[in-house]
Amino acid sequence: MGRTVEILTGKAELCRSIMGALPDWFSEPEVIEASALAVEDLPVFGYIEADVVTALIALKPHLPGAVEIALIATRPEYHGRGAGRHLVDAAERFAHDSGARLLTVKTLAPRGRDEPQFEATRRFYDRTGFVRAEVFPKLWHEDHPCLFMVKPLAETQPGRTAL
Repeated sequence: MGRTVEILTGKAELCRSIMGALPDWFSEPEVIEASALAVEDLPVFGYIEADVVTALIALKPHLPGAVEIALIATRPEYHGRGAGRHLVDAAERFAHDSGARLLTVKTLAPRGRDEPQFEATRRFYDRTGFVRAEVFPKLWHEDHPCLFMVKPLAETQPGRTAL
């Protein structure tokens, strides 16, 4: 059984290490490097098993209403073992504690190709309660349509209406 911790130092190196191990998802070195630089200024949580950070999640607050999952990635040998679910739970806690009402994520939309790794990613978000909200065909690039997904967060404060 693992544990979730906030990562305070070494975020860029950790990001490079995990993304670099996932060439089916992250094949462009400039994307990996841009992500590594970006996470340095974001809240990052890691899932640790046997003293190894097996997965990470970086969050981008868009307060007051939302927190975006800017990046989530799990080392391939740990796929399917629950790290992603634990990290989404941590993201929900962070968002709720920040006063946000939505957790959002952008991922690659279906594009008529056999890409089982991206279908698995979309199914993961479906299973964790995200709703497929909108496709932006050219947000990133015309060959990389963006699927925008949202997850309403449960309200726990009395007197406020839940989504």
